[in-house]
Amino acid sequence: MKAAAAIDELKRLASSEVASSSARYFKSGPGEYAEGDIFIGVRVPMLRKVAREFKQLPIAEIELLLQSTIHEERLLALLIAVHNAMRGDDPYRQSAYELYCRNVLHVNNWDLVDTSAPVLVGGYLHDKSRQPLVKFAKSPNLWERRIAIIATQYFIRLGEFEDTLKISKILLSDGEDLIHKATGWMLREVGKRDEILLIAFLDEHGSCIPRTALRYAIEHFPLEVRNEYLRSTRS
Repeated sequence: MKAAAAIDELKRLASSEVASSSARYFKSGPGEYAEGDIFIGVRVPMLRKVAREFKQLPIAEIELLLQSTIHEERLLALLIAVHNAMRGDDPYRQSAYELYCRNVLHVNNWDLVDTSAPVLVGGYLHDKSRQPLVKFAKSPNLWERRIAIIATQYFIRLGEFEDTLKISKILLSDGEDLIHKATGWMLREVGKRDEILLIAFLDEHGSCIPRTALRYAIEHFPLEVRNEYLRSTRS
Protein backbone atom coordinates (compact mmCIF):
# COMPACT_ATOMS: atom_id res chain seq x y z
CA MET A 1 0.00 0.00 0.00
CA LYS A 2 1.13 3.52 -0.81
CA ALA A 3 0.23 6.91 0.61
CA ALA A 4 -0.47 8.11 -2.92
CA ALA A 5 -3.44 5.75 -3.21
CA ALA A 6 -4.91 7.06 0.04
CA ILE A 7 -4.42 10.62 -1.18
CA ASP A 8 -6.26 9.80 -4.39
CA GLU A 9 -9.16 8.39 -2.37
CA LEU A 10 -9.35 11.57 -0.27
CA LYS A 11 -9.38 13.69 -3.41
CA ARG A 12 -12.29 11.64 -4.70
CA LEU A 13 -14.23 12.34 -1.51
CA ALA A 14 -13.31 16.01 -1.25
CA SER A 15 -15.90 18.79 -1.19
CA SER A 16 -15.14 22.48 -1.66
CA GLU A 17 -18.16 23.40 0.46
CA VAL A 18 -16.99 21.21 3.35
CA ALA A 19 -13.47 22.59 2.91
CA SER A 20 -14.65 26.18 3.34
CA SER A 21 -16.63 25.26 6.43
CA SER A 22 -13.70 23.35 7.94
CA ALA A 23 -11.29 26.21 7.29
CA ARG A 24 -13.55 28.53 9.29
CA TYR A 25 -14.23 26.02 12.04
CA PHE A 26 -10.57 25.18 12.58
CA LYS A 27 -9.47 28.83 12.51
CA SER A 28 -7.12 28.77 9.54
CA GLY A 29 -7.52 32.44 8.66
CA PRO A 30 -4.90 35.21 9.06
CA GLY A 31 -3.85 35.62 12.66
CA GLU A 32 -5.78 32.56 13.85
CA TYR A 33 -4.23 29.56 15.59
CA ALA A 34 -4.22 27.39 12.44
CA GLU A 35 -3.31 30.13 10.00
CA GLY A 36 -2.50 28.75 6.56
CA ASP A 37 -3.79 25.22 7.11
CA ILE A 38 -5.28 23.74 3.95
CA PHE A 39 -8.50 21.75 3.84
CA ILE A 40 -9.92 19.76 0.93
CA GLY A 41 -13.23 18.95 2.63
CA VAL A 42 -13.46 15.31 3.75
CA ARG A 43 -15.64 14.72 6.80
CA VAL A 44 -14.35 12.70 9.75
CA PRO A 45 -16.67 9.67 9.26
CA MET A 46 -15.33 9.26 5.74
CA LEU A 47 -11.76 9.72 6.97
CA ARG A 48 -12.30 6.92 9.47
CA LYS A 49 -13.62 4.71 6.69
CA VAL A 50 -10.57 5.42 4.54
CA ALA A 51 -8.32 4.77 7.55
CA ARG A 52 -9.79 1.29 7.90
CA GLU A 53 -9.28 0.65 4.20
CA PHE A 54 -5.62 1.69 4.46
CA LYS A 55 -4.85 0.23 7.87
CA GLN A 56 -2.02 -1.83 6.37
CA LEU A 57 -0.16 1.27 5.25
CA PRO A 58 3.49 0.96 6.37
CA ILE A 59 4.89 3.44 8.89
CA ALA A 60 7.01 5.12 6.19
CA GLU A 61 3.90 5.79 4.09
CA ILE A 62 1.98 7.02 7.15
CA GLU A 63 4.82 9.45 7.73
CA LEU A 64 4.43 10.83 4.22
CA LEU A 65 0.78 11.56 4.96
CA LEU A 66 1.60 13.13 8.30
CA GLN A 67 4.03 15.52 6.65
CA SER A 68 1.40 16.75 4.18
CA THR A 69 0.25 20.35 4.00
CA ILE A 70 -3.33 19.02 3.71
CA HIS A 71 -5.13 18.79 7.04
CA GLU A 72 -7.20 15.73 6.15
CA GLU A 73 -4.12 13.82 5.02
CA ARG A 74 -2.43 14.47 8.36
CA LEU A 75 -5.57 13.41 10.23
CA LEU A 76 -5.79 10.26 8.12
CA ALA A 77 -2.20 9.39 9.03
CA LEU A 78 -2.99 9.72 12.72
CA LEU A 79 -6.20 7.72 12.46
CA ILE A 80 -4.33 4.85 10.80
CA ALA A 81 -1.53 4.97 13.37
CA VAL A 82 -4.01 5.00 16.26
CA HIS A 83 -6.00 2.10 14.78
CA ASN A 84 -2.86 0.03 14.41
CA ALA A 85 -1.31 0.98 17.76
CA MET A 86 -4.46 -0.10 19.58
CA ARG A 87 -4.21 -3.51 17.97
CA GLY A 88 -0.49 -3.84 17.42
CA ASP A 89 2.44 -5.14 19.43
CA ASP A 90 5.06 -3.23 21.42
CA PRO A 91 7.42 -2.70 18.46
CA TYR A 92 4.63 -1.11 16.44
CA ARG A 93 3.60 1.14 19.32
CA GLN A 94 7.20 2.24 19.72
CA SER A 95 7.51 2.94 15.99
CA ALA A 96 4.28 4.95 16.05
CA TYR A 97 5.42 6.94 19.09
CA GLU A 98 8.77 7.72 17.48
CA LEU A 99 7.00 8.70 14.27
CA TYR A 100 4.79 11.03 16.31
CA CYS A 101 7.66 12.68 18.16
CA ARG A 102 9.76 13.36 15.10
CA ASN A 103 6.74 14.82 13.29
CA VAL A 104 5.11 16.58 16.23
CA LEU A 105 5.16 19.94 14.44
CA HIS A 106 2.69 18.44 11.94
CA VAL A 107 0.25 17.59 14.76
CA ASN A 108 -0.86 21.19 14.74
CA ASN A 109 -4.55 21.52 15.45
CA TRP A 110 -6.75 20.44 18.32
CA ASP A 111 -8.52 17.67 16.41
CA LEU A 112 -5.19 16.15 15.39
CA VAL A 113 -3.97 16.24 18.98
CA ASP A 114 -7.18 14.95 20.54
CA THR A 115 -7.45 12.08 18.04
CA SER A 116 -3.92 10.86 18.56
CA ALA A 117 -2.30 11.86 21.86
CA PRO A 118 -4.11 9.46 24.23
CA VAL A 119 -3.15 6.31 22.30
CA LEU A 120 0.09 7.23 20.53
CA VAL A 121 1.65 9.13 23.43
CA GLY A 122 -0.22 8.16 26.60
CA GLY A 123 -0.60 4.54 25.57
CA TYR A 124 3.08 4.17 24.75
CA LEU A 125 4.28 5.90 27.92
CA HIS A 126 1.94 4.00 30.22
CA ASP A 127 4.60 1.59 31.46
CA LYS A 128 7.50 4.02 31.01
CA SER A 129 8.75 7.33 32.37
CA ARG A 130 6.22 10.14 31.98
CA GLN A 131 8.98 12.75 31.73
CA PRO A 132 8.29 13.36 28.01
CA LEU A 133 4.89 14.75 29.04
CA VAL A 134 6.56 17.30 31.31
CA LYS A 135 8.79 18.34 28.42
CA PHE A 136 5.76 18.74 26.17
CA ALA A 137 3.93 20.70 28.89
CA LYS A 138 6.79 23.21 29.11
CA SER A 139 7.15 23.62 25.35
CA PRO A 140 6.65 27.04 23.75
CA ASN A 141 4.52 25.25 21.14
CA LEU A 142 0.77 25.39 21.86
CA TRP A 143 0.07 21.97 20.36
CA GLU A 144 2.82 20.21 22.28
CA ARG A 145 1.38 21.59 25.51
CA ARG A 146 -2.05 20.31 24.52
CA ILE A 147 -0.53 16.92 23.70
CA ALA A 148 0.88 16.79 27.24
CA ILE A 149 -2.49 17.10 28.98
CA ILE A 150 -4.62 15.21 26.44
CA ALA A 151 -2.20 12.24 26.50
CA THR A 152 -3.10 11.71 30.16
CA GLN A 153 -6.61 10.73 29.11
CA TYR A 154 -5.18 7.25 28.56
CA PHE A 155 -4.13 7.07 32.22
CA ILE A 156 -7.44 8.50 33.44
CA ARG A 157 -9.32 5.71 31.72
CA LEU A 158 -7.23 3.25 33.75
CA GLY A 159 -7.96 5.06 37.00
CA GLU A 160 -4.54 6.73 37.21
CA PHE A 161 -4.79 10.48 37.91
CA GLU A 162 -1.41 11.62 39.19
CA ASP A 163 -0.03 12.69 35.82
CA THR A 164 -3.16 14.64 34.88
CA LEU A 165 -2.91 16.65 38.09
CA LYS A 166 0.83 17.14 37.64
CA ILE A 167 0.51 18.41 34.07
CA SER A 168 -2.51 20.54 35.01
CA LYS A 169 -0.43 22.33 37.66
CA ILE A 170 2.24 23.11 35.07
CA LEU A 171 -0.39 24.55 32.73
CA LEU A 172 -2.27 26.68 35.28
CA SER A 173 -0.45 29.82 34.16
CA ASP A 174 -0.82 29.09 30.43
CA GLY A 175 -2.23 31.96 28.41
CA GLU A 176 -3.92 29.97 25.64
CA ASP A 177 -7.66 29.30 25.72
CA LEU A 178 -7.19 25.97 23.94
CA ILE A 179 -4.97 24.84 26.81
CA HIS A 180 -7.49 26.05 29.39
CA LYS A 181 -10.22 24.00 27.71
CA ALA A 182 -8.08 20.88 27.45
CA THR A 183 -6.92 21.13 31.06
CA GLY A 184 -10.44 21.66 32.36
CA TRP A 185 -11.70 18.76 30.27
CA MET A 186 -9.12 16.35 31.68
CA LEU A 187 -9.78 17.55 35.24
CA ARG A 188 -13.48 16.94 34.68
CA GLU A 189 -12.67 13.40 33.52
CA VAL A 190 -10.73 12.85 36.74
CA GLY A 191 -13.68 14.18 38.72
CA LYS A 192 -16.07 11.73 37.08
CA ARG A 193 -14.04 8.93 38.60
CA ASP A 194 -12.79 10.53 41.82
CA GLU A 195 -14.74 13.63 42.76
CA ILE A 196 -12.99 13.95 46.12
CA LEU A 197 -9.61 14.12 44.40
CA LEU A 198 -10.83 16.81 42.00
CA ILE A 199 -12.31 18.84 44.86
CA ALA A 200 -9.00 18.65 46.74
CA PHE A 201 -7.16 19.88 43.64
CA LEU A 202 -9.61 22.73 43.12
CA ASP A 203 -9.49 23.74 46.77
CA GLU A 204 -5.71 23.96 46.57
CA HIS A 205 -5.38 25.62 43.19
CA GLY A 206 -8.83 27.02 42.41
CA SER A 207 -7.89 30.68 42.75
CA CYS A 208 -5.12 30.19 40.15
CA ILE A 209 -7.11 28.24 37.60
CA PRO A 210 -8.14 30.18 34.47
CA ARG A 211 -11.89 30.73 34.37
CA THR A 212 -12.41 28.61 31.23
CA ALA A 213 -10.48 25.66 32.68
CA LEU A 214 -12.46 25.88 35.89
CA ARG A 215 -15.80 25.99 34.08
CA TYR A 216 -14.92 22.82 32.21
CA ALA A 217 -13.65 21.09 35.36
CA ILE A 218 -16.77 21.79 37.45
CA GLU A 219 -19.34 21.29 34.71
CA HIS A 220 -21.03 18.39 36.52
CA PHE A 221 -21.08 19.98 39.97
CA PRO A 222 -24.33 21.34 41.42
CA LEU A 223 -25.06 24.95 40.46
CA GLU A 224 -24.42 26.38 43.90
CA VAL A 225 -21.04 24.62 44.10
CA ARG A 226 -20.07 25.83 40.64
CA ASN A 227 -20.92 29.40 41.58
CA GLU A 228 -18.86 29.17 44.73
CA TYR A 229 -15.78 28.07 42.82
CA LEU A 230 -16.30 30.69 40.12
CA ARG A 231 -16.45 33.46 42.70
CA SER A 232 -13.08 32.39 44.04
CA THR A 233 -11.12 32.20 40.80
CA ARG A 234 -9.47 34.74 38.56
CA SER A 235 -11.35 35.88 35.46
